[in-house]
Amino acid sequence: MQKKIIVIGSGFAGLSAAALLAKQGHDVTLLEKNDQTGGRARTWASKGFTFDMGPSWYWMPEVFENYYALFGKTVQDFYELKRLDPAYRIYFTNNEQMDIPANLETLKQEFELREPGSAKALAVFLKDAEYKYHTAMADYVSRISDSFTEFIEPRLILKSFQLNLFSSLRKSVRKKFKNPLLVSLLEFPVLFLGSTPDTTPALYSMMNYADLVKGTWFPTGGMNEISKAFTKIAESVGVKIELNSEVTNIEVQNGTAKKVWVGDKGYDADIVVAGSDYHFTEQKLLTKENRVYTEAYWESRTMSPSSLLFYVGINKKLDNVLHHNLFFDEDFEQHATEIYKQPKWPSKPLFYLNVTSKTDNNVAPEGCENLFFLIPLAPGLKDNEATREQYFDIILSRLEAKTNQSIREHILVKRSYAMNDFSNDYHSYKGNAYGLANTVMQTAFLKPKMKSKKVKNLFYTGQLTVPGPGVPPAIISGQIAADEIKKLIKNNIL
Repeated sequence: MQKKIIVIGSGFAGLSAAALLAKQGHDVTLLEKNDQTGGRARTWASKGFTFDMGPSWYWMPEVFENYYALFGKTVQDFYELKRLDPAYRIYFTNNEQMDIPANLETLKQEFELREPGSAKALAVFLKDAEYKYHTAMADYVSRISDSFTEFIEPRLILKSFQLNLFSSLRKSVRKKFKNPLLVSLLEFPVLFLGSTPDTTPALYSMMNYADLVKGTWFPTGGMNEISKAFTKIAESVGVKIELNSEVTNIEVQNGTAKKVWVGDKGYDADIVVAGSDYHFTEQKLLTKENRVYTEAYWESRTMSPSSLLFYVGINKKLDNVLHHNLFFDEDFEQHATEIYKQPKWPSKPLFYLNVTSKTDNNVAPEGCENLFFLIPLAPGLKDNEATREQYFDIILSRLEAKTNQSIREHILVKRSYAMNDFSNDYHSYKGNAYGLANTVMQTAFLKPKMKSKKVKNLFYTGQLTVPGPGVPPAIISGQIAADEIKKLIKNNIL
C-alpha cells in the first residue's frame, strides 16, 4: 500500500500534508523552490535584525495544538507561546486610539465607554460568533468541499441559515454597533480573509471570536518557529525535503501524473500534492488538456490583496507603539474601493506595523527595534522601486507624526517586498499575498477543487483551495488533502 508521493511547496499546507502522508507509511518527497521551508513564513536577517517575511498574527492556537498532537507533540516541544496583552493597538482619525485588552470584561468596558449599551451587544455578538466558530470548525472547515452534495442534509442546510452564510459581515456588525471605531475593530479581521466586510459572509464573525476571545499570541523567536516545528515533524516521520528545487513540469500519461520534473531530474510519483500556487501549477506545470480551469476562470476570481511590505531595522527604541499596530487613520472605504472596485495604488493607504522586538529581545540588537510595515494593495498593479519609496515616505511620515518621534534618520536596515517579489518567489497569481478572497461566491464547494478532475492522482492544497487563506486554514488544508488521499487509497481508488 505504500505510495511514492511528491509534494510541491513547503508552505504550511505542503508541510502539513507531507508529514501526515509520511506518517501513514508513504514514501514522501517534498520539493521546495526556495532555500528555506515555510513558504511565505520565511525569515530574512541582516546586521543582527531578524524579520518574519510573511505571516505575523498567531490566532486559533488550538489548530496548532491539534496538529502537533497528531504526532505526540505539544507547542512547548517547539517554542514558548505568549498571549499578547494588549493584543494590538488601533490608531483612528482625530488622534484617537484604542488598545485591545486580552481580558474580555475589560474590553466590554472599553466598548461601553464609546457606545452606551454596546457591552451587552458585544456579549450577544460574541456568543453568536462562538457558535459560528465551533460549528464551522466541526461541520464545514474540514470538508473537502468537492461538491455541493456534501452539504445537502437537513442538519447542515439548517445550520447554513443559522450561520448567516447568505448575509454579509457588515450587515451583522452594523446591526448591533453604530460607533465607527467599534465597527472598524469588528470589521478589520476580514482583511486577513482577503475581502471587504460587505462581500464577506456573516459566518466570518467567527474571526471576531478567534480575535477577541481566543486571543492574539506570539511564538518566541517569531512565526518562522512554526515553520521550523513543522519541518522537524516532517523530517522525523521520514519526509525527504529538497530545497532549491523548482518544479518545472508534471508529466501526465493517460490522465495519471507519472513524474514531477525539476529541470532535467525526474521524480517518479504515484500521487502528487501541489501546495504550490494553484494557478501556476495548472497553467505552467500541466499541458492544456490536463487543466481544469482556464485563464478566463482565474481572471474572473476575486483575489485577496497583495501587499507592499517593508522590513526596517532602527538603532533606537520606539515609544507609543505595541507589538501589533493598525493605522486606520484614513478612510477605510476609500482604500477598500482602490483594492477591489477601482484597482490602483491607494491615495491614502491604511497600514499595519509589527514591532516584534517589543515582545522578543532576540530579533534585534540591544537598544534597537525591528519594524515590519504592510500596506494592502490591489493584486496585479504595476510595481517599481520608485512607487515603493513614495509609499514608504507616506507611512513613515504618518508613523512619526502619530507617535511623536523621529525614525527616518535612525534606519540601519531596510528592504521592500511587493507584487513582483510575491510573483518571483512564490509564483503567486497577480502577486497576491493571501490567496483567494473568501466571498460568498468563493466559499466551500465554490472554490477551486482540491482533487483534479483531469488528473486522477493530482491534489491541490493551500490558500487557493479549501478552506481558504491564513495559517490555520493552510494547516487544515494539508490535513484535508492527506485524509482524502488516505481514504482513496483504502478504497483502492488510488
